[in-house]
Order: sequence, then structure tokens, then C-alpha cells
Amino acid sequence: MPETVIQVSPRRPEDARFNHVVEAGDSFVHEILPGEFVRIVDLKGNQAVDTLFYNAENYSDRYSAQDTIREQRNIYLTTGTKLISTERNVLMTIVADTCGRHDTLGGACATESNMVRYAIEKRSMHACRQSFLKGALAWSQKTGREFDKRDLTANINFFMNVPVTAEGQLTFEDGVSGAGKYVELRAEIKTLIVISNCPQLNNPCNGYDPTPVQILIWDKNQETHV
Repeated sequence: MPETVIQVSPRRPEDARFNHVVEAGDSFVHEILPGEFVRIVDLKGNQAVDTLFYNAENYSDRYSAQDTIREQRNIYLTTGTKLISTERNVLMTIVADTCGRHDTLGGACATESNMVRYAIEKRSMHACRQSFLKGALAWSQKTGREFDKRDLTANINFFMNVPVTAEGQLTFEDGVSGAGKYVELRAEIKTLIVISNCPQLNNPCNGYDPTPVQILIWDKNQETHV
């Protein structure tokens, strides 16, 4: 599978049934029904969007970076990538992508990793693991379903640029996205999406300036325009 596949979506923002802005550092949790389309828009450019996916009927069946990489034979995600779960279900398919490629190796920032990578004094800084947990607990309270820290797992970093060196090391570089770039996915089964709009200030994944992103959702049978 090619490393980068640019594809523009036929869906118009004004036709979306759901439109929400996630501020930098905030979480977002939502169920996407089979056949629905969800678009994540990098409003300002160079923003990292840490994202988890779960089978909405069984949270123990969740996105698997290992299975997705193996099936696609590509360490980057792009148009055509199928997001495979731990039980080998296809959760989502990337159907449009104007950024080109996305990371699924770099993981999510945490207060602990901030201390190890940068400085002990960084412990107090907000991190994606906290946003994920906040979103999970709020969703659990709202729905009555158990969903907590034990359910946090390997994530996708949409718009984030994490090249792999010849020695097999990961490096965090300036993002490859720009203002208005987006990635759009179609749900193949009922899927729970959990987003942390990354607040990281210590590496160039957000251009040292975290910014909002937009979430758009279209119904399964909604008319499209080319």
C-alpha cells in the first residue's frame, strides 16, 4: 500500500448532521453508526489529534496498531487504510485524506513520558492520557457502561509526523498537515471514537502551539456532491 494517498471527499461541511469544535487539550467521545462518515479537520494546521477506536458493542475489542500495520503492510495510515481491531474486525476505513499520512507508532503523551523525555518539571503539564481518561470517565457516567483507565490502549496520531530512522528509532518532527487539511473515515461497524486534542508543548508535533480541531459527521445515506 502506498505511504501517501491524497483523496478529496465529496461531502460538504454544510451538509453534515453533526458539527463540533474540540479545543486544544480537550477530549471528545462519540458513537459512529455503521455507514456514517466522520471527518477530523485540522483547523489551524500542524495539530496532533490522538484518537482511540473501540467496537461500541464490546470495548475490549479495540483498535490494534499491530494488526492494522500488518494488514496494510504500511507503518503510516492514509486513504484506503482499514483500522483493524484486536478481534480482527474492521472498525473504520479512511475514505478521504488531504493530509496524506498519519502516525500510529508514537503513542500518546503522558505526564510520566513528559518527565522522561523532557524534564522532571514537566510533570504538571497536561497530557493526552489525562484527556483520554477524562473523556472515558465522562462517557461511563453518561452511559452507565464501564469505561476507564484500563481501557486506554494504543492510539492513532492523526496529522502527526513521526518518521522512523534507519536504526529503527522514532523521531518527532514538524507536522505534515496544514490549515483546513482533514482525514475522513467510514464506520464499518458501530464504533466509539475517543479523541484527545493533544496539548503537547515540548515537541514540534503541534508546532509548539496546540490549536482546535473540528469534527463533522454525515449520515449513511446522506446525499453527496462532487
